[in-house]
Amino acid sequence: MRGWKFAALVGLSMVVLLAYAGGAWALFGPKELDNEKLVIKFHNEVVRGGYKVVDTATLKKWLDQKRPMLIVDTMPYDASYKKHHIPTAKQFEFPVQEVTQLDAKRQEAYRKFLGPDKDRLIVVYCGFPKCGRSHNGAMWAVKLGYRNVYRYPGGIKAWLEADYPVEEAD
Repeated sequence: MRGWKFAALVGLSMVVLLAYAGGAWALFGPKELDNEKLVIKFHNEVVRGGYKVVDTATLKKWLDQKRPMLIVDTMPYDASYKKHHIPTAKQFEFPVQEVTQLDAKRQEAYRKFLGPDKDRLIVVYCGFPKCGRSHNGAMWAVKLGYRNVYRYPGGIKAWLEADYPVEEAD
């Protein structure tokens, strides 16, 4: 009888432990509320920016098809672009925090960088989804009248993770 009680106690302890382990996973595992905040922030940026979104595989397909486009790397030149960037990308740095005002000189420099064709396919990226540089670059392209603007949210980190080729600055 004593062995039966011990086995029952061990079994009950295991059930309780497993029940709490699930709760512990929720406490120490991936934070879905953090993921949700990131997704909502991204969604709101896309709505405010008025641009479209492209994923890693599609951007790679466009490059493989030699689709005419301007790819804009918004990361700092020395810290990122110079080390590696998506093939054919050109660098025009934007800050991480949202830029609601851009002085006339900077607007003109960006307009000149993007070129005169307002229907040109433009893809803007930065480092990774949390980075706001690509949002700023895409949003300002739209504000300047460009109509075919995409943000690539995965950025250089997703590109490298997919093991796609990169270029270095000369």
